[in-house]
Amino acid sequence: MRSLPTRRLAAVALTAAASVVALAGPAFAHVTVNPGSAAQGGYTAVDFRVPNESDTASTVKLEVNLPLDHPLASVRTLPLPGWTAAVEKAKLDKPIKVHGNDVNEAVSKITWTADPGTKIAPGQFQEFRVSLGPLPTDADSMVFKALQTYDNGDVVRWIDEAAAGQPEPAHPAPALKLTKAADGDGHGVSASASPAAGAHGGSSDHAAASDGDAKSSDSTARTLGVVGIVVGVIGTAVGVLGLRRKNSGSAS
Repeated sequence: MRSLPTRRLAAVALTAAASVVALAGPAFAHVTVNPGSAAQGGYTAVDFRVPNESDTASTVKLEVNLPLDHPLASVRTLPLPGWTAAVEKAKLDKPIKVHGNDVNEAVSKITWTADPGTKIAPGQFQEFRVSLGPLPTDADSMVFKALQTYDNGDVVRWIDEAAAGQPEPAHPAPALKLTKAADGDGHGVSASASPAAGAHGGSSDHAAASDGDAKSSDSTARTLGVVGIVVGVIGTAVGVLGLRRKNSGSAS
C-alpha cells in the first residue's frame, strides 16, 4: 500500500514533463521569418521557415505576399533545388525614390512550387531565402501574409496579424520586426545584405546568413533546454521513488 504515493508522484512527474513538451511545441509550428528583426533603411536576407504540420499530407507550395503599403525596391530569391520561384510585381500608386531614382513597381508576391518528386514531408521543414531592401524607415514591422498548400488540396492561411496585448492568433502571419539603424550607419545596414552582395555572395550576405544561423542555434538551445527540464523532472521522480523503496525496505 505504501507504493501508492510513489505511483502518484511518478504520474505527476510524467504529466508535468508532457506539459512542458506541449508548451514548447507551438513555437516551432508556424510559418515564420528568420531572423525576426532587421535594421530600418537597410538590406537584409531572410528565410521563410515552413514546417509541415500535417501527419498525412506534404507541403508542395508556398505563397508569400509582400506589403505594398511599404514597397520594397529590391527583392531577390535564392535558387532552391526542387522548387520553382515565381515573382509577381504590381504597379505602385505612388512611385518611391531609391538612390535618387523613381521606382514605379514592386514585388507583391512570391510563389514557390515544388517540382515533381519534391515536397516537405510530415515531420520536415524547409527554408526559402529572400533578400529584401531597402527596408522602410517609417515602420516598426513588416507583415508577410502566407499561404501553405498541401498535396491533398488543403490550404493553411497564415494571414492573422497579432495585436498588442492579445493572445497569438491561431494562424499568425510571418512578421519582421524593424529596429532603429545603428548610429553612423549610412544605410541602416549592420549585418544585412546589399543587392550586390546578395547577387554575388558578398560578405554582407554571409553576415545575414550567420545571423539566421545564430537564431536557428538559439531555437535549438531552447529545445535542448526543454528536453533537459523533462529529463530532470523524470530523474527526480525516479530518485524519490527509489528512496521511498529503500526506506520502506529498511523499515521492514
